[in-house]
Amino acid sequence: MIAYDLIRSQRQTIGIYIRQNLTVQVRAPWRMPEADIDSFVRSSEKWIIEHLAQIEQQNTVRAAFKLNYGDTVLLMGKKYPINARTGNHAGFNGESFYLPPSLMPVQIKETLIQIYRNIAKKILSAKAFTYAANINIMPASVKITGAKTRWGSCSNKNSLNFSWRLIMADESVIDYVVVHELAHILEHNHSPRFWAIVKNILPDYQERQNRLKALQDKLSRENWD
Repeated sequence: MIAYDLIRSQRQTIGIYIRQNLTVQVRAPWRMPEADIDSFVRSSEKWIIEHLAQIEQQNTVRAAFKLNYGDTVLLMGKKYPINARTGNHAGFNGESFYLPPSLMPVQIKETLIQIYRNIAKKILSAKAFTYAANINIMPASVKITGAKTRWGSCSNKNSLNFSWRLIMADESVIDYVVVHELAHILEHNHSPRFWAIVKNILPDYQERQNRLKALQDKLSRENWD
C-alpha cells in the first residue's frame, strides 16, 4: 500500500495529487470511509508510481539547472545571450543580458530575475492598462510577483498580479494572460460568459493557451526559485 497524506474537506469527489517533494496527497469527502479511500489508492497504484518517477526525474533535472555566461535565456519568446560586461551594472540592451563579470551561477540567476522583474513591471503594466482602456474597465493596480504556479491572478478588489516568469513567453501569450486576468474584473469565475469575453478580444485564445502550457513544461525543468 502506497503511503499517502489524507486531507478531508467538503468536496464531493476523491482525488490524488503528487507533490514536488514526492509525497502523495489524497483529498476526499468528510464521510468517505477509509476503506474506500484505500481501495481507490490501490486501484491508482500504477498511475501514482509513474507520476512519482516523472517528478523524481524532473527534480533531478531541476537540481542540475545552472546559468553561466554565454548561456541563452528567454525574453518575450526570443532567446538572448548572457554576457559579462566590465562594471557593476546589469540589464538588458535589446541584444543581450549584460552582467558584471565573475558572478557565480546562483548570482547570475538572482541578477537575471531582478532584470526580468523590472522588464515585466514595465511591459505587463503597459499592456494591462492598454487592454483595459479598450475594454472600458480599470484594474485597481498591477503588481509583479514571484508566483511559481500561477501566471496571473485578479483579486476581489480588481488588483492584477502577474508572475515575472510570464515575461519569458512570446508576446501573443503574454497578451492572453493579461486579457484573461482583465476579464476577471467583469466575471470573477470561469463561466461561459467569462470565456466569451476572452474570445471576443482574442478569438485564438485556445492556441495561445497551448503555447503557454509549452512554456510551463519548459520551466518545470528549470530551477528559477
